[in-house]
Amino acid sequence: MNRVMQIIEKRLTGNRLSVEEGVLLFERADLIVLGQAADKVRRLMHPDNVVSFVIDRNINYTNICACKCKFCAFYKEKGDPEGYVLSTEELHAKIKETLDLGGTQLLIQGGLHPDLGLEYFEEMLKDIKSRYSLHIHSFSPPEIWDLATKSGLSIERVISRLKEAGLDSIPGGGAEILDNRVRGLISPNKVSWEQWMEVMTTAHELGMKTTATMMFGHVESSAERILHMVRVREAQDKTGGFTAFIPWSFAPKNTELGGEGSTGIDYLRTLAVSRLMFDNVPNIQASWVTQGAKMAQVALRFGANDFGSTMLEENVVRAAGVQTRVPLREIVRSIQDAGYRAIQRNTHYERLKEYGKEV
Repeated sequence: MNRVMQIIEKRLTGNRLSVEEGVLLFERADLIVLGQAADKVRRLMHPDNVVSFVIDRNINYTNICACKCKFCAFYKEKGDPEGYVLSTEELHAKIKETLDLGGTQLLIQGGLHPDLGLEYFEEMLKDIKSRYSLHIHSFSPPEIWDLATKSGLSIERVISRLKEAGLDSIPGGGAEILDNRVRGLISPNKVSWEQWMEVMTTAHELGMKTTATMMFGHVESSAERILHMVRVREAQDKTGGFTAFIPWSFAPKNTELGGEGSTGIDYLRTLAVSRLMFDNVPNIQASWVTQGAKMAQVALRFGANDFGSTMLEENVVRAAGVQTRVPLREIVRSIQDAGYRAIQRNTHYERLKEYGKEV
């Protein structure tokens, strides 16, 4: 038995893989063999042939951001005529449309706006919760760290105040690659990987669930990609607060960083290795936003068990030249055509209904 098969057998018998073993799989395993192994682990963890998704909207309350990340084509500097902050009326219109389409979750994110403080977001949350019944899955770790810096409060206090105002869970944005060498090259003004993780583990300790993301395919090495997974896995050992891992590929168009981006093969290889590395994060999301519906279908045989969200609105990746749109009916059809039962879920992966059936 060669080394690749030994590592796969180790994982399939319930043993944890090291960084070195993950790198070897990523660099040397045959793609189909890797996918088959990830699919076996997926079926062990999710044996009932279900693929889930959530109906939500991604609302960017502002595009003004002081961070100036080199991979971002969305942000504008303060004073730019194309910069904006959503009005309350615009926000409410988007929320009402989301509810009309059966949405259960709001993903509210924006830039690090120099003039928006903690009280602004507390009022936003209270206003939404007083009017609508929706789960608010919002404000990435860099945004929360920025609010703590501006207010002089601890991360724990900021999250507690946001939670009291109506925040329900935190998305995994701003992770990019959890390695400071990489972060220094692509987002030198953003939080360190340790600070990103401190926000997440603090939220977990306060009883709040979060997701973890990874944006790959730019300047990172394969070892840094695997190390990212292991750092999330180690935090999950301590807190159990991550509900899902969402790897997505860098979209280079219109960005300062530029480059070629990732191939579909690189995406599938990364996805499969993530399913093999994560023995303690239950859900792996396919990313149709950057890869399209067809590749997301293939991803369901490479370890993914979730199709992400309907994302009724998406602006950040679109600004980088990726304009994939997958309406609800196509998500359901894509899941069913791939041989799975399509289940609408909520943010906590509780099942709401099977398409055409109550569950």
